[in-house]
Amino acid sequence: MIETYAYARAGFLGNPSDGYFGKTISFSVRNFRARVLLYPSARLEIKLSKGDTPVWENLDDLYKTTRWRGYYGGIRIIQALIVRFMDDCRARGIELDERNFTIEYDSNIPQRLGMGGSSAIVTAALRALCAYYNVDIPLPVRANLVLETETRELGVPAGLQDRVIQAYEGLVYMDFAKEIMDRQGYGDYRRLDPALLPNVYVAYRTSLSEGTEVFHNNIRERWRAGDQEVVEAMKTWAGYAEQGASALQARDYARLDALINANFDLRSRIYKIDQGNLEMIHTARRCGATSKFAGSGGAIVGTYPDEGVYQELVRALKPIGVAVIKPKVIP
Repeated sequence: MIETYAYARAGFLGNPSDGYFGKTISFSVRNFRARVLLYPSARLEIKLSKGDTPVWENLDDLYKTTRWRGYYGGIRIIQALIVRFMDDCRARGIELDERNFTIEYDSNIPQRLGMGGSSAIVTAALRALCAYYNVDIPLPVRANLVLETETRELGVPAGLQDRVIQAYEGLVYMDFAKEIMDRQGYGDYRRLDPALLPNVYVAYRTSLSEGTEVFHNNIRERWRAGDQEVVEAMKTWAGYAEQGASALQARDYARLDALINANFDLRSRIYKIDQGNLEMIHTARRCGATSKFAGSGGAIVGTYPDEGVYQELVRALKPIGVAVIKPKVIP
């Protein structure tokens, strides 16, 4: 029996530039995890989890479940990963043993809120496959494989940030500059000491979610077309991450706070953001905290000066259907 885990994540600075040759800082959130079990069996089987079962109590249950979890569970992403894993092994001349297995998963990561729920399932499943077949894949390549599972196999638009932080865990600074990516096939990833972080929180919707894809708008098309507003925004976000890494090292938390707020303020000028997400951001700031998206909407991340402000965050965000946690960030 092989048991593996991968954790939720929060984009701390620089996102959404990770999909545009930018730079980001991200940390893993061990409060939520995806778990995978893999064990030998006569036939190869991917077991249904609760989220994959096509049975509901009634129409209202179907509606709420679909709005919260989306239109598919983990079966197809695990199936896509196995195909991608086999292709990678064949390309590297690795012959996999003829050993069948059963793989099953569960996850308590809030879904469709930009916290890396899908990529966590894939990352945990890849760890299990590597252990089962005794295949060693370097961490940056693992992140690439997880991304390719979603982009190449399933056609889901995504960036590397989620996959990198879930491969490395802890707190990581990532540089996805095109010249670096072209040269080595992945970015430069540098672990930072989580002890450098000030007081940080993550807050997320507990009500129905539209899904992160809603918030991507047409930015990629504008970027590909060379739209200067979008191109310059991506460079600015990358600069925020670079400055943020320096601010963390210097423990210049006033500078860090300004960068966090600026990260979202720029996003609100470029992207169309719905009222519910704006309400989360502004409610947190009225409490005395900083705030920005942890991903692409539905969850926010920021800093707070003291326990009094944290308790005020919890109190103020609860009436609008938002929960607040102190993330566990472990190297």
